[in-house]
Amino acid sequence: MDSSAALDCAIIGAGAAGLTAATYLARFRRRFVIFDGGSSRLLSVPTSHNYPGYTDGIHGKDLLARLRAQVAGYGVDVTPGTVDGLERLPDGSFMVRGESRQWQARTAILATGVVDVEPDFPDVKEAVANGHVRYCPICDGFEATGKRVAVAGRGKGGLGEALFVRNYTEDIVLLSLTEPIVLDDEERQRIDRAGLRVIHTPAARLAYAGDGIEVHLQDGGRERVEVLYGALGTMVNSGMAQLLGAEHAPDGCLLVDPHQQTSVDGLYAAGDVVAGLNQIAVAMGQAAIAATAVHNRLRG
Repeated sequence: MDSSAALDCAIIGAGAAGLTAATYLARFRRRFVIFDGGSSRLLSVPTSHNYPGYTDGIHGKDLLARLRAQVAGYGVDVTPGTVDGLERLPDGSFMVRGESRQWQARTAILATGVVDVEPDFPDVKEAVANGHVRYCPICDGFEATGKRVAVAGRGKGGLGEALFVRNYTEDIVLLSLTEPIVLDDEERQRIDRAGLRVIHTPAARLAYAGDGIEVHLQDGGRERVEVLYGALGTMVNSGMAQLLGAEHAPDGCLLVDPHQQTSVDGLYAAGDVVAGLNQIAVAMGQAAIAATAVHNRLRG
């Protein structure tokens, strides 16, 4: 295909990062397409109180709607559906394929994000919506101030997060959803200094009680908490970039340069799919950098 007829950019992902990149590229008067798989992490954010400018906080769905409306104001249509493949052509441009269609673009921005690994119990999504299951203490640890909190991971995998949340409440317990918690001497000392309680017996099951989470232990014991932080990690949606040879961290998050370009020339990334701090404000900042880098690249 003739690269001179290609779009300037393909944005894959329409969450905070993707829609911010779209706004910038629209204002740069660039020709681009943006794909929305309909699974932005913003959809599961009950209310964000640390996103700047909203003194009473803003619901993730409301923020997403505002971002979409802003893009629509520039005449940009978001293309619904998932992208099935991303290929780099011999001329250095990219071919994006999805739902029996394909698009050619001179550059691409990946804003595909991550998916939180949920604790496995009925009504977990309702518990998330009501703030009783959370995943990001940097985002909302403040809202757990003074509450009874559990951090649940695999074995001792939630220890670091529990020590972080301890800053907000004295009533906190570390749990495991898999194998028993086994600690070394240094970890025991850190736990003792922090006044952190540890239940070494794994949980058998969790249940949503409407106003909190009930933890049923394998030894028959029970714990009831107001907030449970899931420390089970995330699934990083970086597979398309990895297939192109993009460098990445062990967890799959992409490594980028100061202009948000991956190790694949012309392929940029922004948001949670990039190694670093997973925050809405960070995703938007990265998207602004990536879109501006794309614009300046194409000016040449």
